[in-house]
Amino acid sequence: MHTGKRSSVSRRQVLAGFASVALPGSVRAAEWPARPIRWIVPYAVGGPSDAFSRPVAAQLAEVLKQPVVVENFGGAGGNVGCKRIAAAEPDGYTIGLATTGSHSINPSVYPKMPFDAVADFTPLTLACRYANQLIVRSDSPIRNVKDLLEYAKQHPVSYGSAGVGASNHLSGEILSHIGQVPMLHVPYRGNAPALAALLAGDITFMFDMPTNSQPLVSAGRVRQLAVTTAKRWPYLPNVPTMEEAGFSGFTEAGTDLWFAVVGPAKLPRDIREKLHAALLTSLRSPQVRQSASEQQFEIWTSTPQELATEIKVGMDRWGGIARAAGIKV
Repeated sequence: MHTGKRSSVSRRQVLAGFASVALPGSVRAAEWPARPIRWIVPYAVGGPSDAFSRPVAAQLAEVLKQPVVVENFGGAGGNVGCKRIAAAEPDGYTIGLATTGSHSINPSVYPKMPFDAVADFTPLTLACRYANQLIVRSDSPIRNVKDLLEYAKQHPVSYGSAGVGASNHLSGEILSHIGQVPMLHVPYRGNAPALAALLAGDITFMFDMPTNSQPLVSAGRVRQLAVTTAKRWPYLPNVPTMEEAGFSGFTEAGTDLWFAVVGPAKLPRDIREKLHAALLTSLRSPQVRQSASEQQFEIWTSTPQELATEIKVGMDRWGGIARAAGIKV
């Protein structure tokens, strides 16, 4: 009921009311993290990206004093999981793994991307880089890269990959294009079936991550011909680079292969800076370095801007290969 009395609310009370409305955002930033953080891996459980992520997430939990829960959402070459990262609230409670494939290659091979690899994410840091190695069966007559190119001029040659548009698919395209020899690409549903096909003699060669194929090398079942890095891979010091093997131009055609950490777009600056610092501490920890070394990953950290640049350079280079070869999923 209206009493006819005038409100006695002072200007100070009004300003205090506005301040209380604005306060929650700043409080959230100051108190972050106040609850568990999701770490999304856009690939299946048990794969290289998952195996790399879990020790990092465990160390990040130690640094931030909050649980960091790894969740796997595989599919569409990483697009399914990365879409979840992009769609998350930009509050620092959802981050995840980005890869050369998901952010530099997919935009050129998927006609309809569910996200913008640049605009829909906040880059945090590069996490590691890795090599692909060119391998053949141990009983193959091909003993080096020159042998492979000469063999391909006289015989049908095929190579396997983890799927259309995967980095080991594009590596084969580089080899075929620069070597000017026809090579049939045979896509599989992952690296494991491609390796099985190589062992069965169904394909001539493949590019693969050492963490997948090194046990077969140790068992004498496959032979390494070269690595795709610009310099010899520290974990495979006796394996030549493609350049050393007499194949010039390979490294310039593509880029380093990497894993990185990203969040959704519009992540507040103070939370982004806290996340970045915590991630660097975690990635550089002895525990994570040891785990990465066992999987033949090389820890590689960066500023957010350096990661953004790496993504864009990769989109230009890998995208150029995909477009030239007419690769589409």
